[in-house]
Order: sequence, then C-alpha cells, then structure tokens
Amino acid sequence: MPPAPKTSKAEDAQTRRKSLRIHGAIARDLGVLIVSGRYKPGEVLNGEVAASGRLQVSRTAYREALRILAAKGLVESRPKTGTRVSPRAKWHLLDPDVLSWIFEFEPDEHLLSSLFELRRLIEPEAAAFAARRRTTRHLDELARALEGMATHTLASEEGRVADQDFHAALLDASGNPFLATLTSGVGAAVAWTTIFKQRNSPLRRDPVPDHQRVFDAVAAGDADAARLAMSELVDMAFLDTTRSQAPKVRIARSAALDVPE
Repeated sequence: MPPAPKTSKAEDAQTRRKSLRIHGAIARDLGVLIVSGRYKPGEVLNGEVAASGRLQVSRTAYREALRILAAKGLVESRPKTGTRVSPRAKWHLLDPDVLSWIFEFEPDEHLLSSLFELRRLIEPEAAAFAARRRTTRHLDELARALEGMATHTLASEEGRVADQDFHAALLDASGNPFLATLTSGVGAAVAWTTIFKQRNSPLRRDPVPDHQRVFDAVAAGDADAARLAMSELVDMAFLDTTRSQAPKVRIARSAALDVPE
C-alpha cells in the first residue's frame, strides 16, 4: 500500500485556520445561548458525542469550543458530571468576545447599567491621572483619535475604531499599568454600546464635543476638569444608550397596559 501523500505547510496552515473558524463559530453560538439565558447557570450541556453529532462537527472541534468558553469563565467541566454553565459571577464579562455576545441581542438592563457604573468608576479617575502624567505622545494619539471620530463619525467602523483608540490612549496616559490592562475591556464596552445605539436608532447628537472637552482638560493638565469632563461623557453615553432603548420600552409598556403607542 503506497504511503499517504504528504501535505505542504500551506495546506497544513489552511487546515488549522479552517479548524479555528469551526470551533470559534461553535464557541460563539454556545456563548450567545449562555449569555442570553437560553442555557442557565448550572445547566449541563450536551455530551461531546451527542453535541458533535447534532452540530455535524468533529468531537475535537466541539471540545476546543468548550475550552474557549471555559477560558472565558462561561462553563466548567468536571469528571463524571460533564460540562456545566458557570454562575454569572464567574463570567469574564469584560472579555471582548463575551461583550460582543451579550450585545448580539437586547442586553439585560441591569447588566447594561452596571457596565456604565464600571466606566464611571474607572474612566474619570484615569482622565485625572492622564492630565497629570500625559506625554506629548499621548496627546498626539488622543488628537489623532479625536480627528478620526470627527472625520468618520461613529456611524462608521473607522469612527468607532477612533473612539476606542481615544479611550485606550487615555488609559495609557494615566501612567497606571493596572488601569492600562483594562484597555481591551473598556474598548470593547465603548465599541459595543455604540454599535447597540446605532443598531436601534441613529445617534441624536454628536459625541465628539464631549471627547474634545476631555482632551482639552488633559492637554491643559487640569485634573479636576478632566475628571468632570469624563464623568459627563460617560453619563451622556449612558443617556444615549437608554434613549436608544426607549422605543422598545414604550412599546412593551403600551402592550402590557393595552393602550396605543
């Protein structure tokens, strides 16, 4: 029997990429079901054999998907008891993937307000630190991000990336390495709340002036003004988000009361 033909490095790489896409897609689908409440904390997921058969994927792909979810705190696997959905307290809520799955649908109101509470705790103080510690490089990065937001607007991908860059530069300018580690989580929160607002209705106001006031205070080295400006920015972002929910809330209330909208 002739030996099996050897595969090239390019073919091996292509196979690996395809495998990553498959188990990444499975992880996303399961993740959405978990964070949306379809699968409850403590619920046992289908066994590896049954699940891979139902999804028509290999057991390896399904197993890798569960490892992704376990790394994000969404599930935990134990011998003999199987894979269970973890309590929400164990979820890595600021993981960019987990946040994106939460915002696939209408997020839980308490979770949404809690996200902005976290931003209120972190970002105003980070802005105050940045006003004292920023360098010329930080100011250049903030200015470029601000220009990108003004040029492209938050209705575009380029504008939203610029918005994330602004907040990332601010955390970096704080000079606190622990705050800087929150960049991906804060950036994802900024991005997904903006996408959520745009999805439901166009933004009713231009948020660039809010960011400009933060920049001006940081550039001036005024910590108190920077703290206040960032607090107002986060508050207005929260107001924009709740306003984007308002039509749905009014419809739900009207239906419950059996009155016309």
